[in-house]
Order: sequence, then structure tokens, then C-alpha cells
Amino acid sequence: MTVDMFAVVWVIITTTVSAMEETLMDTRVATAELGWTAYPASGWEEVSGYDENLNTIRTYQVCNVFEPSQNNWLLTTFIDRHGAQRIYVEMRFTVRDCSSIPNVPGSCKETFNLYYYETDVVIATKGTDFWMQAPYLKVDTIAADESFSQVDFGGRLMKVNTEVRSFGPLSKNGFYLAFQDYGACMSLLSVRVFYKKCPSVVQNFAIFPETMTGAESTSLVIARGICIPNSEEVDVPIKLYCNGDGEWMVPIGSCTCKAGFETDNGNVCRACPPGTFKSTQGPGLCLQCPSNSRSASEAATICVCRNGYYRGDVDQPDMPCTSVPSGPRNVISVVNETSVILEWHAPRETGGRDDVVYNILCKKCRADRRTCSHCDDNVEFVPRQRGLTETRVFISNLWAHTLYSFEIQAVNGVTNKSPYPAQHVSIDITTNQAAPSIVPIMHQVSSTMKSFTLSWPQPEQPNGIILDYELRYYEKDHAEINSTLLRSETNTVRVEGLRAATVYVVQVRARTVAGFGKYSGKMCFQTLTDDDFKSELREQLPLIAGSAAAGVVFIVSLVAISVVCSRKRAYTKEAVYSDKLQHYSTGRELSLRADMSNCPSPLGCPTHFSGSPGMKIYIDPFTYEDPNEAVREFAKEIDVSTVKIEEVIGAGEFGRGVQGSPEAARQREIYVAIKTLKAGYVEKQRRDFLSEASIMGQFDHPNIIRLEGVVTKSRPVMIVTEFMENGALDSFLRQNDGQFTVIQLVGMMRGIAAGMKYLAEMNYVHRDLAARNILVNSNLVCKVSDFGLSRYLQEDTSDPSYTSSLGGKIPVRWTAPEAIAYRKFTSASDVWSYGIVMWEVMSFGERPYWDMSNQDVINAIEQDYRLPAPMDCPSALHQLMLDCWQKDRNARPRFTDIVNTLDKMIRNPASLKQVAGIPAVPSQPLLDRSVPDFNTFSSVEEWLAAIKMTQYRDNFLNSGFTSLQLVAQMTSEDLLRIGVTLAGHQKKILSNVASMRVQMSQCQSPTSMA
Repeated sequence: MTVDMFAVVWVIITTTVSAMEETLMDTRVATAELGWTAYPASGWEEVSGYDENLNTIRTYQVCNVFEPSQNNWLLTTFIDRHGAQRIYVEMRFTVRDCSSIPNVPGSCKETFNLYYYETDVVIATKGTDFWMQAPYLKVDTIAADESFSQVDFGGRLMKVNTEVRSFGPLSKNGFYLAFQDYGACMSLLSVRVFYKKCPSVVQNFAIFPETMTGAESTSLVIARGICIPNSEEVDVPIKLYCNGDGEWMVPIGSCTCKAGFETDNGNVCRACPPGTFKSTQGPGLCLQCPSNSRSASEAATICVCRNGYYRGDVDQPDMPCTSVPSGPRNVISVVNETSVILEWHAPRETGGRDDVVYNILCKKCRADRRTCSHCDDNVEFVPRQRGLTETRVFISNLWAHTLYSFEIQAVNGVTNKSPYPAQHVSIDITTNQAAPSIVPIMHQVSSTMKSFTLSWPQPEQPNGIILDYELRYYEKDHAEINSTLLRSETNTVRVEGLRAATVYVVQVRARTVAGFGKYSGKMCFQTLTDDDFKSELREQLPLIAGSAAAGVVFIVSLVAISVVCSRKRAYTKEAVYSDKLQHYSTGRELSLRADMSNCPSPLGCPTHFSGSPGMKIYIDPFTYEDPNEAVREFAKEIDVSTVKIEEVIGAGEFGRGVQGSPEAARQREIYVAIKTLKAGYVEKQRRDFLSEASIMGQFDHPNIIRLEGVVTKSRPVMIVTEFMENGALDSFLRQNDGQFTVIQLVGMMRGIAAGMKYLAEMNYVHRDLAARNILVNSNLVCKVSDFGLSRYLQEDTSDPSYTSSLGGKIPVRWTAPEAIAYRKFTSASDVWSYGIVMWEVMSFGERPYWDMSNQDVINAIEQDYRLPAPMDCPSALHQLMLDCWQKDRNARPRFTDIVNTLDKMIRNPASLKQVAGIPAVPSQPLLDRSVPDFNTFSSVEEWLAAIKMTQYRDNFLNSGFTSLQLVAQMTSEDLLRIGVTLAGHQKKILSNVASMRVQMSQCQSPTSMA
């Protein structure tokens, strides 16, 4: 017996599906039979009904409450999950209150069960076993919140229950839902199956796509965002988290509008309209163009200045464009002998800026004003020459009776942007009569027990004709008030009537018609002791005897004796000479001789000091208080009019190297190399630039680059050296790979060693000995050059051979370990570098340590690894390299030993026949990379490039040698046939072909195959 189903009446209340839910099945929209499977047939029954809008709906009901042991199943059709991992089921149903049914047995229920069955395919048949064995996963037992007991036909009110359950995770294509009734009187009004997702959203100017929720209700699914058009990332990654309820949360990262685009307080980046700009990325708004600028198109990031207006290098894009200032006004000058005070008024127009400063250009002119030249470098400007913020400058150290032209420029932050010269005002001034400047230094020409002879150069600024010089001197141990005065019409004087073995303090000053100049700094000179005088006499006796035999007696005593005036070491003008002497003489007072060989007169010749006659000792130019003095002492000044620049041939440290032709006195042209100092230099750059000339000027050896002279009295400043036709040794060897015999290479190395031996004997440490710093002339003579590494230890350099990772600029691949670790540079560290140069020569310019990093090189050296012998390198030469690379610097050979060893090899060529093998530990060789692994090459072209023989590419390919297998079979006759005629190149190619055959045979052997 069943309850009258017409008594089960309901009202359906429709709802709107949220945008965060995707429906997979909804029975409310079905217009035909649902076609679900019921078991047994007497259980669930599909019936039609109406909702409140009288729309037909399909429902299922069951009410077998009077029959015991009910087990009624209802199975939906197959539902595709569409990739969802968690499914939600919304069930709308009514349940009859068991107590309201008369005579109902105790088995009446008011609940039912929900199951699901996951499967990849549709189940075609459903036998009894399918229902009885219940292959389902239970979701929950569903109970009604409210049940009904009677029906009010007038209001058609019905107590409808709505329950939602979820399950997951799902992994198969789809699933079935099953409803189990075990004794209830109920109606299943509708079933909606859906999954949740977070909708597509634009947040923080990023677009996030629709994202399904995770398998669990607590899961968070990451979604990556993409910046909206015309925006850029601020923080990455840009992402949101989608929670189990389909809600976005925890935003990470963001985008903002690009430069040229602004936000409209939404999630859109809009282009700045013409006349506006936005210079930076971010949330800001477009701004109106500043004064004197404009933007003609949309999305402008900066407004372009109008003609005649500019922005300075440090001006921000939102600052107005400005112009250059007008010229200074109302210049007033006050001349006082050789000094000038200039004052002026500020420009009327500053260009709209407040950073106007002034530059002073100084020119020295002939009286007829036909030609002018830049003022001397020693002209002083107080407070400065450029960048003046005041409208006043004091200029001193000018020449007397000389016409000067001063140009006062007004510049501001945009002057350098204008194509026109800076606005200026000029004034011509003629200096008055003035006394001569200070005599810079004195030299001792000779000395006896009771006299000494002194000489000195004339003042840099004589300011007229020198009438005479006044010398004053006194014993060092006496007071200055006891000075004796002495006049001389020349710049040489013999001071007599002195006491033996006594130190005298001497000063000198010059006189013109304008009067005396200032006294020079105090310098100390000493007369000889009785023992010193006898020793000098014994040394001169052979000269006297030899000259007398020839009938001519001509003795010149050139003994320079100097002592330190004060134990206090201070770089003052009064202690220049004494302090310089302290640099190379310590301890007790020391007599030093001046080497005046090949010098026509004592004046103007550089003086080299040593502890024994004829032995020169290097003098560091940086010990001079005035570096210009070192240049004058060691380098000859060349008249710039005799220099003719013809061709640019390279780049220098501060300028560019050029090829020139200075005309000698006999109108004979010679080719020279000229290094120039770039315009706009500061004084420190000029000192550093000329210091190399001060160093080179002290050397005289056939294997050291020769200094011809310098140009310092005009611009540009130049260093002139002999011209080396073949350039740097490393590039020269690479261009002539394999074209020199071993004897020729040893001859080059012998020349380099001879030059280094000379430097070592002068106590000069090179610090940067490398093939790139060796120059080669047309006769293959190698000469050591580049004496400027002291700059590398202080200044920046773009040369990749130098590194700063160790606290200074050091050429790691060429530098001894103690020099890298402790800055211990000695001749022994130069010997280590010389060993690397030998390796460069024998490998024809190969880069030492190949592509290893500097740190890898340092680590390898510390572990006693050394470079292997280059290809075809004689074992004797490689052993000499290994001797140079001894970790203990005291165990390395001296350059004298190296020269003797190379001389023996040249006299005995048979000693160079044996090719080097692998040396024993501790001088372990690094991996020999000179023979490439053919397995790494895919073509003949790559192999030729690896062995640096790409010039023969067409010869190989046009002759049919198009594969490495064919190349491996080549012979010397094949090479001649295809046009490889140079013996060195034939030898290099054939040796690599032999290695290729060995590698091929190893790859094909059973052992290597296993």
C-alpha cells in the first residue's frame, strides 16, 4: 500500500547560479524524462510536476513505508567531471513525517543515503550484482531539517529541504551519483551537480584566469597573473591563491602602469595625451610638460626641449628646459708685475638656471698678436681655473713683459649640450717687469778637500735677461747669520777656501734689472776627506798616465757628493734634493758618483747615482716633490714644430699612439711612435702620463724601448719613442704562427732576457712583463716597453688582462704567487713573468692558462700545477720555464743566469732537438689543451678554427676533404697538393691529424666502447 502521491505537493523556489560555480547537471532544466536507473522497479518512480511558475519539472519519489526491509536504489546517468577535482551536489527534497502516516510500521525512515561511483567509461548494463555488492563510495546520510505531515491545498505550502554535499578528490573521467532509500516516504525534487572555481579577475593591474578549486575544501590553488596591457611587473612572481570556496585571497606581487601611461583609478593603463608625460613606471598620473618643452604624441615618457633649450645631465624629466647663460660683463683687471687679478659681473641672463660657473682660458701671445699659444702649465689660478663660483680670480706665475689674452667663459649645466661655444668676454693684458723665479735645483760637479764646483739650470721664468747669480753658503753646524755671499755671471761656480770633510748649506738666486728673485731651497754639499781625496787620485792616475803618453792631458773630475741636511724627512721645497737622495741611500752619509758618459756638458744631462763608478741606479720619479723636475732631468724636450703626425697606429694609456716624423738638426726624418695625452686631463693624469717618460729616460739598452723625448710646453702633451714596425710581440706571433724556427724564437727570448737583466741591475722591477708589453722591430729585435704598472695598482683599467678582485690591478696570469698574495714585487717575480713570456713565445701567442678564470689559475699554482710544454717545444726550454716558476723565489734563476743559459742553447742547437714530455711533480703540468679533442667538432671548419688554421678552410673543402674522417687520412703530400706550403703550418696540421687518428682508434677499441 502506498500513500497518495497527489498528497505530496511542493513549491519550487528558483535560485541564481553563482559566477563561481560551474554546473555539470541540473534536473530543474530537464524537459524530458531523466532516464535514471531504479532498482528494484517497484522502488523509485519518475513523475512530472510543476514549479510555482507552472513549468514542468521531473522528479523521483518513493514511499514503500508499509513494506519492511526496503533497499531502493536510484542511479543517475554518467556525469563528466570536466577536470574538476571536487564535486558539489545540491539536493532539494521533501520527506513525510513517519508519525503522520497511520498504521506505519517501525521500519519507516526519514533519511536517505548519497553515494558516488567513479569510472572512466559509461556502464552499459547493470546486473543484480551491481546493486547488491554496492560498489559505491558513500558521501553522507541525508536527513531532512523539516518533514511534513499534511498538505494545505489552498496555499500549496510545502516544507522543502535543501542540502549540499561535496566529495573528492576525483581522478577518472566521470562518475555516477546513487541515492539509496531504505524505508522513507520522500520526493527528490531536483539535483544540481556543480564544481566551484575562482572567476577571472583583474587585480593589481594583473589578469588572473578562471581557476578551479583544489581537491579539498581547504586547498589553495596558485594562479599566475599576467600584467594588463601597458603595464609592467613590480614584484615577481605575480600570483593569487584560489581557496576551496572559489574566492581569491593572498595576493602576491603586482604590476603598475609603464612610463607614459597612467591609471584611471581602475585596472586600466591609459596613454598620456599629447602635451603631457610620465617618466617613471608606477601609480603616478601624467604631468603637463614643463616650461620650454613639448610632447607631440601619446604615451610620452619625457617632453622634448624646444629649440635652444636643454636639460642638464643631472636634470630630472619634470624639470623645465633651460638655456645657456649670456657672457660675463664689465671685466676689471689689476696687474702687479707677473700677477693679475680679474673681476667681472655676472651675466644678465643665466638661462633659467642657478648653477652658473666660470672658466678662465689663458693664452700667451706675441707682441704683434699674430700668434698665441696656451699658457704654461705652471701658471696658477686661485681659487681655480675652471668651475669658479666667484666672479674673481688671482693669476700668478706669468712671464714678465708678455702679452696675455684671458677669456672668461660663463657656463652652466647645459652649456655642453649647446652646439655653440660658451658665451665669454675677453681681455688682453701685458705683464710688468718682475724678478726671476726660483732656481729649481743645484748639482755638484766636482769636489776636493777645500772646494767644490756647483752648477744649476736657469729659472723657469727668468722674466728678462739674467745679469748674474748670488750664492750664499755656510757650514751646516753654524748659524745662517754667518753666511758667505758669492757672485757668478754664469750658472756654474767654484766655491773655494772651505774646510775638509765639512757639510755646507748652499742657496742661490738670480738677478735681472728687476732685482733679485727668491733664494732656492737649502741644499747640502760636502768637501772630501783626506782618504776620499787619495782614493779619487788613485782612480784618476791611469787616465792621467794614458793621456800623458798621447801628449794630451785632459782630466775631468765628476764626483757628486751629497749628504742629507736634516734627519727629518719632509716633502718641502727646501728638502727636495736631500729627500730624493734618501730614497736610494740609507744609513751613514754616502758619496755617489755622477755618470756623465756620453754627455757633452754637465748642464742638462741626467745624473744617475750608484755606489760604484759607471753603475746606474734607477731613481723613482714619484719621489720628486715636483714631478716636472723628474721629466726635465731624465727626458729631452722636443720642439713640437719638428714633429709631424702622419698616421694613428694604436691606443695609449691616456691618449692615442701616433706615427710621427720629427726633423733632426740635419733635416733627417726618422719614424717614431708618439703617445699623446687626451684633452681635458687633470694634473694627476698629466703627472702619471709623464712618469713613464721619466722612467724610460733613465734606460739605455738595445733591448729596452728608447725614449726620443717629450713635448710638455705645448698641447697636446706627448711622449716620443722609437718606432717598432712589427708592434706587440703577442699579436705578431699570432699573425705569423708556425713561421719561425726554434733558433729564431730563442733569439727573441734572449733579447727580452738581456733587457730584463739590464733593468734588474738598475734595481728596477717591471711588474708587468708580458708578450703584449714587448715590441718587435723590422729586424725581429724584441724590446721591453710599458713602464706604467704603478698606475695599474691605483687607477682603473678596461684591459681584461688585469683584475681587481685581489684588492688592486694585477695581471694574474703573468704574476708570481708572492706578488699576488703579498704584493712582493722583486726581480724574482719578474723572472716568474719571464717564464710565462717564454711560454707565450713558444706557443706563438697562445693565451696563458687558456680560458681558465683568474681564481682557477691562482688555485692551480698553489697546488703546484704548471703550464705544460707548448707543442714542439724543446725540453730544455720547458725546463727553464719550470725553473722560473719555482714557488720559492730564491730558487729561481737570475736574469744573468737566464741569458747565459740561452746563449749556450744558441751555440749548441743540438740541445734543442729533444721535444719536451710530461714533467714530474711538483711541477705538474696543467691539462694539455694544445691538442683539441676531435669528438667535440662537427665539421672540418670547426676543427681548423680550433687549431688556428682557418686560412686553409677553402683549400680543404675545395679539395674534397669535407669530413673529419677524410682529414684523418691526410699525408704531407696531400697538404702540398691543396696548397699548404709553409713547413711550420704543415707540421702543426699533421701533428693534429695524428692526434685525431689516435682518438679515433681509442673510440673504436673494445675497451673504449665498453
